[in-house]
Amino acid sequence: MGTHITFKRPDGKEAKGYLANAARGNAPGVVVIQEWWGLSENIKALTDRFALAGFDALAPDLYKGVVVPYHDADAAGKEMNSLNFIEATEQDVRGAAQYLKRNGAKVGLTGFCMGGAVTIIGAAKIPELTAAVSFYGVPPEQAAKPADVQVPLQGHFANKDDYFSPQMVDAFEQGLKAAGKNYEFFRYDADHAFVNEERASVHDREAAEQAWGRATEFFKKHLG
Repeated sequence: MGTHITFKRPDGKEAKGYLANAARGNAPGVVVIQEWWGLSENIKALTDRFALAGFDALAPDLYKGVVVPYHDADAAGKEMNSLNFIEATEQDVRGAAQYLKRNGAKVGLTGFCMGGAVTIIGAAKIPELTAAVSFYGVPPEQAAKPADVQVPLQGHFANKDDYFSPQMVDAFEQGLKAAGKNYEFFRYDADHAFVNEERASVHDREAAEQAWGRATEFFKKHLG
């Protein structure tokens, strides 16, 4: 459904991504951020699904063409650890937001796993955003603190998550509450990455569909 495009980063360099447009014109935008595996077929499918839900959706390719197979967590970890999260957020992700906003549309940001953490960093650092939805990802404190979040934030988290533990999520939520931020967090009795349909060992369709409905309603509320 979508197509691969090239777009400009704020620093003038080019970035690549996967774009899926809504059927209607003047649609709001959603930037979609990959898991630590890269710009996988699953992320492209979710980008397509946002388009079907009425949003122009763009997933920037943060790994520049590298997609790691699901069985190779070590390779995924190496790719993620070699990524400069702040530069990726302020350049590739912000460039994607600027691309979607070029016709005056409101733009939201969402991401999964690693992308969920990038989403919260973006909610603190990207001025073009109107709302953000993080799926099972929380950034380290040095990247973004709860008090830094500048837009309404929705979060979807797994109670059986070894990567972003319930304790980490609770601590971040307490920070948001103490700072008086506009947020809502949901927790699911599921595993990390429960939205990923390509990973049968962790996918939970009921939780995934509930989270998807909440996310799209949240974006429709804030983006139009």
